[in-house]
Amino acid sequence: MSNKIIHWFKYGSPQSFYPLAGKMIPWFWALAAIFCVAGLWIGFFVAPTDATQGEAYRIIFIHVPASWMSMFLYIVMACWAGIGLSLNTRLSSMMASAIAPTGAMFAFLSLWTGALWGKPMWGTWWVWDARLTSELILLFLYLGFMALQAAIDEPRRADKAGAILALVGVVNVPIIYFSVKWWNTLHQGASISMSKAPTMAITMLWGMLVMALAFWMYSIAVALQRARAIMLERERHTDWVKYAVE
Repeated sequence: MSNKIIHWFKYGSPQSFYPLAGKMIPWFWALAAIFCVAGLWIGFFVAPTDATQGEAYRIIFIHVPASWMSMFLYIVMACWAGIGLSLNTRLSSMMASAIAPTGAMFAFLSLWTGALWGKPMWGTWWVWDARLTSELILLFLYLGFMALQAAIDEPRRADKAGAILALVGVVNVPIIYFSVKWWNTLHQGASISMSKAPTMAITMLWGMLVMALAFWMYSIAVALQRARAIMLERERHTDWVKYAVE
């Protein structure tokens, strides 16, 4: 058992993780494509028309999974950053940096699709609703994390500063999730609850879950690709990088 643990620990170094990530990326891209096609098919062609919102509701098959991923990726990014800060591990900080742009993209996608959904439902593109405002703050946290790291030339100092910001910003994630319960907002409640049976048609639920899997696989594939690029940039003066690019 201890030998297996030691075997997996070796992938904690960029030199060992780089080739492993290269092998995993094609598989995650393939899974992302399969789940995306299946999710869009269920959402736009199989799921029934909503009795209240009509066809306009179908934006949820992109909006809801994007919102989930924006919050989930921030927690994962903060965990990697926290590990890098506490254990001073290079790979952890690189993974945090690799996840941030994808998390920011999903936060933006959540806000953009939410505006498209809100216009026919609420009659306006934007309101300073608690859920929308806290999601906008999440986007700013992602952008702030990336801007702070880019502003500091020394990578180790940049990683530490970014980690502190990421960890402080985690408090915003439960605010996003519980905002519709804590305040009187225009935004509807949670689409899926762990304590209640889903109120939507089962095909609607499956459409959102499959799209969430597609976004998850996509996030892993892109993060691994970006992490490999960061490794090559930061470790460019080491011998293993010279062999890796040859």
